[in-house]
Amino acid sequence: MSTHPTQFTKQKQFLVCVDSDGCGMDTMNVKHERFFGPLAADEYGIKNRETFLADWNRINLFSSTRGINRFKALVLTLIEAQEKGEDIGDITALTDWANNAPSLSNASLEAEVAKASSEDLEKALVWSKKVNEGIETELAGEDKPFPGVLEGLTKIHSLTDVAIVSSANSEALNSEWNRHNLMPQVDVVYGQEVGSKADAIADLLTKGYAADEILMVGDAPGDEQAATVNGVFYYPILFGKEEFSWERLSNEAIEKFLNKEYAGAYQEKVLGEFHALLAQFD
Repeated sequence: MSTHPTQFTKQKQFLVCVDSDGCGMDTMNVKHERFFGPLAADEYGIKNRETFLADWNRINLFSSTRGINRFKALVLTLIEAQEKGEDIGDITALTDWANNAPSLSNASLEAEVAKASSEDLEKALVWSKKVNEGIETELAGEDKPFPGVLEGLTKIHSLTDVAIVSSANSEALNSEWNRHNLMPQVDVVYGQEVGSKADAIADLLTKGYAADEILMVGDAPGDEQAATVNGVFYYPILFGKEEFSWERLSNEAIEKFLNKEYAGAYQEKVLGEFHALLAQFD
């Protein structure tokens, strides 16, 4: 049963951190295709929706920016839309906030709106809240873990501590993971409220794990970066090959990790596959 990060204490020598959308849960594509992109197009009055949505999906799903924070993705896609002639108004305040704020969440955006109200910040907040509402009310029952996740997590949790490290909000994470009986295999949840994934791993390092005793499991370059800046290991879930990736994690990679044989050639091999997959779309 998971606890809040402030109450979490280390139980085992090793820790495995797992991202949710697109990694543990098969929810990433549907969230972007049904909610994030279309609701952004609605909110900003996009005329050429087909082009905008194709750009949104490329930026968020099929490129080296896969998994980027929603507000950074919004800025990137709106800038492309502007360059293609869309009239979306002034997004200077939103761009500055998304590029410089220490935390990118609805709560931090609400605080920014209260401090320095501007139309583009308010519009982004409305959009983000509509996305959360749509996901929570319409997606329940459609979300599911990738094949092999429950079996893999059950095996891994018998050997290591397990943390969810995600940019989704904790309420949604608890709802989805409990609905599919995954939460009993999780010790602690780090959602967007805690900060970035890098912040989450940094906090977990203070719990007493050595850097070579933490493995971050994710599906996006941001997950790899969060691991790298903290000096911990990274294992990629390859999009389109999720079942294979989970099977390899639980049957091969976890053993390498626990035996302290993950560094070097093995990690280079799995990272090479990950980078080659992303390069196909850039």
